[in-house]
Amino acid sequence: MYIIEVNHLQQLFSALEKRGYSLIGPTIRDGAILFDRLSSVADLPKGWTDDQRAGSYALRKRNDDALFGYVIGPVSWKKFLFPPRVRLLSATKTGHGFHIDKDSSEDEALTRKLAFIGIRSCELSALALHDKIFTAGEYVDPTYKKIRENACLVTVDCLVPGGNCFCASLNTGPRAEDGFDLALTEILSGNAHWVGVRTGSALGKELMDDVEHREATPEEEESAVAAAKAAGSKMGRQISMDNVKQMLYQNFDDQSWDDMAKRCLACANCTMVCPTCFCSTVEDTTDLTGTHAERTRRWDSCFTMDFARVAGGNMRPSTRARYRQWFMHKFAYWEDQFGHPGCVGCGRCITWCPVGIDVTVELNALTGTNHTKA
Repeated sequence: MYIIEVNHLQQLFSALEKRGYSLIGPTIRDGAILFDRLSSVADLPKGWTDDQRAGSYALRKRNDDALFGYVIGPVSWKKFLFPPRVRLLSATKTGHGFHIDKDSSEDEALTRKLAFIGIRSCELSALALHDKIFTAGEYVDPTYKKIRENACLVTVDCLVPGGNCFCASLNTGPRAEDGFDLALTEILSGNAHWVGVRTGSALGKELMDDVEHREATPEEEESAVAAAKAAGSKMGRQISMDNVKQMLYQNFDDQSWDDMAKRCLACANCTMVCPTCFCSTVEDTTDLTGTHAERTRRWDSCFTMDFARVAGGNMRPSTRARYRQWFMHKFAYWEDQFGHPGCVGCGRCITWCPVGIDVTVELNALTGTNHTKA
């Protein structure tokens, strides 16, 4: 581990910009901590945190100058790697045929270099899942692949878990173990304010050559590890993953699904904020003259009424069926498909559900386990 004094952190930002990276990270906007373009360390949410409960999110001032002392915001890195809207095809009518239009600006957008700063360990696990889904199988998503190949990942260990966090139950946090270029641990102790840095790639080591740093003492490294371990014991939610898939299959027709459906608004908030949900649809549109057409992929959700509509009708016409599909996909079907649950324990679906449905409570009820909230 290396140590960067907090007043030298800007050198890391400059080192990334020198290599052509645009910086994306946490900043305060619209009453929340969102991921957006950063121009300097000054754009980080210094001295701010967020309080999260079921159906509740609020910013609050901290009593220190922590740069990464927040929990997690409503926007995930999915927005940048799997954009909400992507044009797949653009064509113009020419006489008796048509011409496929080439948009160089869109190609440039896909190949630009992005540095993601402030990735939490749970979100890093979500990125690893998307890597498997979009790039490791027989069918590769070219848009995701292009953006991902040009991304630099800078994680920050989560030392302040929120009221809805349960990444420790899924072994996806709070400390990042691999898959990053650089991993940061921000420590404030007395008058000391420093950032511990672990390198995870050749790029990470190269970046550190341009940043003023020193090797961590054994005590400093121990304090960084201890802080992350302590965070793991302070999760606001807890679940047991023992035999979850089997129990859910056994309870496929349980009365609990009806109880959930009565509360669920089918608003799709949970799927929009989720860092792993990747449902999409494809739309074809033409202009008023009928000479120009476009094909676009956009985010969709298994909660929308028409998502499961096929030629023979709608296979999931009720809120009960749609909620069960989403829940089962997260904790059972995904395990069958990809060998890992589709949930990383970030808690966003709990925070941003308008009626405060808590997936940990529902999962524990369906599997017969009982974990009290911290």
